[in-house]
Amino acid sequence: MQTIELICIGKLGAGFYGEGCAEYIKRLKPFYNLKISELPETRLLEDNTAGRLKVIESESRLIASRLKGAARTAALCVEGKSLTSEELARFIKEAALDSRPLAFIIGGSLGLTEELKQSCGLRLSLSAMTLPHKLARLVLLEQIYRAATINNNIKYHK
Repeated sequence: MQTIELICIGKLGAGFYGEGCAEYIKRLKPFYNLKISELPETRLLEDNTAGRLKVIESESRLIASRLKGAARTAALCVEGKSLTSEELARFIKEAALDSRPLAFIIGGSLGLTEELKQSCGLRLSLSAMTLPHKLARLVLLEQIYRAATINNNIKYHK
């Protein structure tokens, strides 16, 4: 069974986002070995360029330390490539040919370093609009589920 890992900065918590994500996690169980790693947010001590850069670098280092062993990586970022659901399904299917996990990265509210984004095989944009990282996680899980149904010829995708 293919392993897909979501590496996320910040905890999801209860409420709307948590309930929605839980539903898609449940739906994904028959298709993938899904792992969700919630890494701690770095506290912004100085709200200026240098302070924000320290947060981005700290969180990106933490994420990079979790990527060891991932065959393919996709960093979610607004400047990334927009894929159709069918193209995402193909990306996931191709990644299954490797014996190592596929990792999707959702950074914190300040984003990811350019170095981390460049190290990923795919820069993925869920929308040209900026999404809160909790909503991005919900949308990504839904799209991974949609990809599973496409790849398994199950009626869900329209």
